[in-house]
Amino acid sequence: MFLPATPEELRTLGWAGLDVILVTGDSYIDSPFVGVSLIGHWLVQAGYRVGVISQPDLDSSADIGRLGEPALFWGVTGGCIDSLIANRTAAGKRRREDDYTAGGINCRRPDRAVIAYANLIRHHFKATAPIVLGGVEASLRRIAHYDAWSNRVRRSVLIDAKADLLVYGMGERTVLELAERLRDRLPVTEVRGVCYAATEPKPGTVELASYTAAAGDPAAFREMFLAFARNQDPLTGQGLSQRQDTRWLIHNPPQLPLTEPEMDAVYGMDFERALHPRDRRRGPARAVETIRFAIPTHRGCYGECSFCAIAVHEGRTVSSRSEESILHEAELIAGLPDFKGYILDVGGPTANMYGFECAKKLRRGACLDRRCLYPSVCESLRPDHDRQRRLLAKLRRTPGVKQAIVASGIRPDLVLADRKQGIPYLRDVVRHHTSGQMKIAPEHSEERVLRCMGKPSRESLLPFCEHFRRLTAEAGKEQFLTYYLIAAHPGCTEADMEQLRRFAARDLSIRPEQVQLFTPAPSTLATLMYHTERDPFSGRPLFVEKTAAGRERQKNILVAKAGRFRYEMAVSHQTQKEVRPWARTKTSRKKPRRNLPKR
Repeated sequence: MFLPATPEELRTLGWAGLDVILVTGDSYIDSPFVGVSLIGHWLVQAGYRVGVISQPDLDSSADIGRLGEPALFWGVTGGCIDSLIANRTAAGKRRREDDYTAGGINCRRPDRAVIAYANLIRHHFKATAPIVLGGVEASLRRIAHYDAWSNRVRRSVLIDAKADLLVYGMGERTVLELAERLRDRLPVTEVRGVCYAATEPKPGTVELASYTAAAGDPAAFREMFLAFARNQDPLTGQGLSQRQDTRWLIHNPPQLPLTEPEMDAVYGMDFERALHPRDRRRGPARAVETIRFAIPTHRGCYGECSFCAIAVHEGRTVSSRSEESILHEAELIAGLPDFKGYILDVGGPTANMYGFECAKKLRRGACLDRRCLYPSVCESLRPDHDRQRRLLAKLRRTPGVKQAIVASGIRPDLVLADRKQGIPYLRDVVRHHTSGQMKIAPEHSEERVLRCMGKPSRESLLPFCEHFRRLTAEAGKEQFLTYYLIAAHPGCTEADMEQLRRFAARDLSIRPEQVQLFTPAPSTLATLMYHTERDPFSGRPLFVEKTAAGRERQKNILVAKAGRFRYEMAVSHQTQKEVRPWARTKTSRKKPRRNLPKR
């Protein structure tokens, strides 16, 4: 069922009031992929009465007041994406479209949504229940952080929003414990995964450089960030204290990751997998098309790419569901009236991290002196794709399922590091679980840039590509690899982008059409580099392209030099007669073709 979003739904349920009201910057999509839905249903399952207010109007009390006041707390989130990243392009322009807004027009989510909604609640409810911030936006902005949109270091969003508490991470355990303590009128200051404001630092915590020091000195900001990053493991992380003007931000240690039975319980709840009727009146939300027939198999990522916020929010420990839970969800999806036989994704942040983790990390916590996959796959990780192979084989036999697609990105280095099951896994995906293209994310080709990104060298990419091409030919299919590439990442110069263009043409035989400009997401290692313009570990100066024109030039080196690309393709593929340079020459007045086939 949907969580109630209108007074009429409250009356239908026979609820005189609510314990918790969740306010979100997205339209209300009831799905296991949406944090508001997960947290709301999780609390309802525990016996609490929970309602949802989606994208409330900031100019009146009509929306924010329609469900009354909660007895325990208001839960406020910007939505599935940080509101500034959702609302702005990497170049800073306002996005016109929005996949998480009914009707598709980006006109209902404010910038800095958690601050706007917290202020809205305070304005209309003077002495109300505690305001608790959560979701990705709260996680990424929970300490003093560099904000690229204002080009300055900002205080914790908890302080700026004048909220009472902040829940970071995925939140199921934390929110449930928080609700229990608030119901029983017990203190909440010891709950894991929570931040709050205090008049003095908390004894036994690591004291970070103050907001004032971090905002005024890039070196102090770097030391603050590294201390923060060292204490994000659930088993080894200590609590943190940071002075923010006249108050102290207290950052409790991270919450422990969910066990497999807990993951099964969370994802086994009853979801409508649809847009709430109240929002549906404004039109469809495109995100529903992507997630309605998709299955999350795990969460977390130990890849820890420098530019990625997944590890900051979900953690670097991978938690997986059981095969039985996933197969049960596939059966439910197959029974939906509009299901056409295709599960559009079976995966997580990285598809082939399902089902295995480092035993040492699970016992003692993550290593402080190295990453799991960089500069190479750690021997303690022991990648094993066997469990995912068995899962995919069972999904193929599920009645009503024509194809279960692995659309999430695949790590080539993990495939190659698994000497027993890696290539058989790739063969299974190529034969049965790829819908025309497979997504991988090399991001770049040059070692200096890859080192800043925390990505493996291209030496692991090329053998993977060869295996993919060989297995695709053996299967008798016409399938392609799709490459995620990033321009203007800290450490990347125009010369590096030229080298990437040549590598793409010569070794990958592609002309990149979709290249992402680096976006400085708060509280990521790459954003630390972007702000300080230094290597975070050595302290040495680092080139960072910050001008809009320079960033666009880097991107256009890949996507705009089509004539040079076609020429190099012709040279490197002389036996393929259909490939010809198509740039205009002195002897030809023929215009170049615009609609080239994708390669």
